[in-house]
Amino acid sequence: LSLDMAQPETMTAIEVDGPTHYLQGKGKQRIENGRTKFKSRILRQLEWTVIHVPYFEWEAHIDFAAQDAYLESKIKSRVQ
Repeated sequence: LSLDMAQPETMTAIEVDGPTHYLQGKGKQRIENGRTKFKSRILRQLEWTVIHVPYFEWEAHIDFAAQDAYLESKIKSRVQ
């Protein structure tokens, strides 16, 4: 099992989910594929906090400051 970023001391992982992590649903709907769902399920069962960063949310933030604020918000919302 590999992780994009991990902090084992706090059992926190950040997964950057690119286009290959999704299936195309109706219209522009994106659905996590089975492999991504399975990995998330395993990590939750191991009591890890997993923060997902979908590529389409990341790309919506066009400058560094906006990306930094987005990532900080994602982390703060999941890690207390």
